[in-house]
Amino acid sequence: KTYAQRILDVFLPAGYPHSVTEDYIQYQIYDSLQAFSSSIAGLLSSRAVLEGVGVGDASASPTAALLLNVLQESMGRIATILFAHKLGTSLEPECKMYRLAADILNDMAMVLDCLSPAFPKAGRVLILSFSSVLRSLCGVCAGSSKASLSAHFAKRGNLGELNAKDSSQETVISLLGMVAGSIVVSWVSTPMATWATLIGLLSIHLATNYAAVTSVSMRTLNRQRANIVFSRILQDGEVLRPTDVSKMERILERDGVLRWTDDHILGHCCIGVPLAKLLGTIGESHDRTGSLTLQDIKISKLLQLFESEAYILWHAQSTITIVLKEGCSPVDQLQAWMHSLLLAQRARENTSRDQPEDDRNGLAEIRATLREAKKCLSTNVARLRNAGWDLDTAVLETRAGTRISVDFGQGDL
Repeated sequence: KTYAQRILDVFLPAGYPHSVTEDYIQYQIYDSLQAFSSSIAGLLSSRAVLEGVGVGDASASPTAALLLNVLQESMGRIATILFAHKLGTSLEPECKMYRLAADILNDMAMVLDCLSPAFPKAGRVLILSFSSVLRSLCGVCAGSSKASLSAHFAKRGNLGELNAKDSSQETVISLLGMVAGSIVVSWVSTPMATWATLIGLLSIHLATNYAAVTSVSMRTLNRQRANIVFSRILQDGEVLRPTDVSKMERILERDGVLRWTDDHILGHCCIGVPLAKLLGTIGESHDRTGSLTLQDIKISKLLQLFESEAYILWHAQSTITIVLKEGCSPVDQLQAWMHSLLLAQRARENTSRDQPEDDRNGLAEIRATLREAKKCLSTNVARLRNAGWDLDTAVLETRAGTRISVDFGQGDL
């Protein structure tokens, strides 16, 4: 090996390029560029923070600066706990979105840091505290999304080594960024020049980060990718590859949206919800008492329809609600999502068509689309796997899901 190759081996996983996915190197290049620009921008914001706490001011109190730091750390750690609890389940399914969101939050924190010296002390404390909260949210998003992306890149069970090499790359980039940032900070001193430089660096930072996440071709089917893949199968019978879908998916997509191949929004779907939420869409709620009136015939027919399935589904007012049963596998969840997508598309096509008595409560349409979705998925499971999709990892639920147990022998839930 040449001397240059030996240096690269220090920062690349053993067995590269065969030990990682094809999109690894492109992501790392863009990720390094965004980290470099972020390091330089971070020095500008750090200088602003030092000015805000009174560095160079003889009247500034070291104790006040220390207490401000304690307040920032406390608020940041509390925000970390709350954010991880609230959105922890959605970080892996939407890792690309949260990877970009992490840097947006970090850039917002830098802007607030640079604004802080212009405010009086009371306002400065609030701004710097909020900046600390944003950085904590960034830490949660970045840490979790990076872990999911690393698991995607690792092909030979080399996740630990991949993370170690990623840390080495980040260390070198940070060192280079600090050297370049030291030069920039020494030359940029006026407010106008500082803001112009900061905006330019943050623009590069976000652009390269967006390019990094769009270069990744995830193999798991989250809600958005399931919409793209399943709608194409249902419409044309074509199975798209992960590389094709990565060019079509949106990084920032609304949660639970059902979208067809023509980008038309069909409705929304909630999967893994409690049974009470599904019953609320079937029955009639009384505003005064808050009680719920249910139709026994409708519920019994719905349970019979899904007796052999691992889920129960209902469609009402462009919203589809899916309750998952105990033992529901990832493939069962994918069938439930395909079923909901097909049902929403049929509802779009048949909005003006007169329907017979049994169809007024939607059961006939649910029954017909269930048969079609079940047949379509079972026919295409092998094709999906051959195209490179991972059907054994469930990433459709973005909230803590619930499971129900149905005993048809006793007629109980």
